[in-house]
Amino acid sequence: MDIGFKSRRLQQIFIKPNGLVKSFGARMAKVISARMSLLEDVQNLSLVSYNPPERMHQLVGDRSEQFAINLVHPFRLIFEVNHDPVPRKNDGGIDLANVTRITIIEVTDYH
Repeated sequence: MDIGFKSRRLQQIFIKPNGLVKSFGARMAKVISARMSLLEDVQNLSLVSYNPPERMHQLVGDRSEQFAINLVHPFRLIFEVNHDPVPRKNDGGIDLANVTRITIIEVTDYH
């Protein structure tokens, strides 16, 4: 999977040594790193589990085109599809099997 970042600042947090630990703490950094490794290793989004611990899920409302992956409760890694146009199924939903590029938006507790 090809992974980009919403901002250069966010990218620096994710790629600098100890950037994740400084920003989120050791436990969260470990979980974020595991989720990023998973995303880097899959060929497309359909291969990411909907079950815990990852529990990837599409968001609703104002975030309907975004996805989340569980981190340390209640935090989530938020990302969106980085294709133009976004691959769609016949019913209008996002075709996860054809999503090979994403953009990390943020780590947040949106609840």
